[in-house]
Amino acid sequence: MQLRLNLTHYQELLEVKQDDGKRWLRDPIRNKWLVLQPEEMVRQLLIQYLLDVLGVNKNRIAIERGLSVNGLQKRCDILIFDQAMEPWLLVECKAPSVPLRQSVFRQIATYNMPLHVPYLLVCNGPEAYCCSIDFSKESYEFLEELPVYPGA
Repeated sequence: MQLRLNLTHYQELLEVKQDDGKRWLRDPIRNKWLVLQPEEMVRQLLIQYLLDVLGVNKNRIAIERGLSVNGLQKRCDILIFDQAMEPWLLVECKAPSVPLRQSVFRQIATYNMPLHVPYLLVCNGPEAYCCSIDFSKESYEFLEELPVYPGA
């Protein structure tokens, strides 16, 4: 079930500048300027959505956090923690031109192996899908909307 996030609504909240012939985008979580790339635009729009709509505290958001999967070092795009600082939502962002195929879901599922996050979200801007994971039953269910952030 595809989510309707309408991320373009949050473009006006982004800080963008032009410098050295490049466009830059300010990441409010890491407090630094990044070269504006399509995937980064999706990540920053999604961050604004998470802050504004879900009410996630920016201190509970980790960007490009490192993790070890089968002995390999990887980085997840966004990891949201609940009030107890337990991983709550794992997010994989793709550029709008990248279709959300099985390989993207396999990637986020692989990243979740060491984390055991109960909710997974994949997004390329226009498309977004979220599922809840039931580790005891080894199953998942696609959701019609993002879950309510605990403590919001």
